Amino acid sequence: MKFRLLTLSLLLAVPAPAEDYSAQKEVVRKAAEKSEVEVKLDQPYAGNSNLKQMVDLYLPKKRSSDKPLPVVALIHGGGWINGDRISYSAFAIQLARTGNYAVVGVGYRLTNEAHFPEQIFDCKAAIRWIRGHAKEYNLDPERIGVMGSSAGGHLCSLLGTSGDVKDLEGSEGEFTALSSRVQCVVNQCGPEDFTKALMFDKEGKPIVDDPAVKGLLGGTYEEKHAEAVAASPITYVSKDDPPFLNMQGTEDKRVAYANAEAIQAALQKAGVTTYLIPITGGGHGSVNHPEGKKRAEAFFEKYLRGQEVTIDTTPIAALPEPPKKPEAKK
Repeated sequence: MKFRLLTLSLLLAVPAPAEDYSAQKEVVRKAAEKSEVEVKLDQPYAGNSNLKQMVDLYLPKKRSSDKPLPVVALIHGGGWINGDRISYSAFAIQLARTGNYAVVGVGYRLTNEAHFPEQIFDCKAAIRWIRGHAKEYNLDPERIGVMGSSAGGHLCSLLGTSGDVKDLEGSEGEFTALSSRVQCVVNQCGPEDFTKALMFDKEGKPIVDDPAVKGLLGGTYEEKHAEAVAASPITYVSKDDPPFLNMQGTEDKRVAYANAEAIQAALQKAGVTTYLIPITGGGHGSVNHPEGKKRAEAFFEKYLRGQEVTIDTTPIAALPEPPKKPEAKK
């Protein structure tokens, strides 16, 4: 099934002022209404009024079935420093309007407010919120998939590999007795091993002083080795992990492509169903390729809806970068 692309001017990678956020929400509501999608914004999952600890729920007005819908949870990127769940609103509407899925945009506390493991505590609380409200919204609590890029890819991967790790559950929200496990993971350029550098300089030397990593761990990966191990999805890989779809640009300078290869190899060694799609010549943003979205949807069709779908893992050629605008003459 092909997506009909929607154009929204609100897809920013940085938080907006409160008045701008209100305007963005109005744009989302209008776009959802036009697509016959019911949207419930700013649903708290941690029992407080922190906007970061909320989810946005997208429900198709015309469902493909009367049975409970599978759920796709979308987790935004931004280096754990920036970003907001509303940045996934266009994709959420596109997916929900098919009638086959409910979609949840997940917010979480950024590193100006909290260090790891608070981010994964929040994401797990959001998954439990979905299960806690499954009957209310006619959702299937046993069919929840997650998708995210960069920092969101990291948190999705961690949801996938740490489903049985009590130390990463947290106590946020009212549904602590429910499971935070997910049934499949789409990881786009997510960091997978924090015991190594994510970036390298022009000479190929590791960049230890990475502001994003320091914000997450509370220091460099050398200074915070125990935290680096605990934050790494690769640490928790086990044979009962859900299927993974990993996508990343082979020329990613922000998160080394070796991360995708590492999680792929670890999952394969554990006997987990996993796919790796290289985006040849692509940088960090190349995962936004339309073909990548098509393959992600095929993955969800297979592992959330039980459709007979072949997952295409042939490499995707990165889209050419737009030409740089010439500098204005002084």
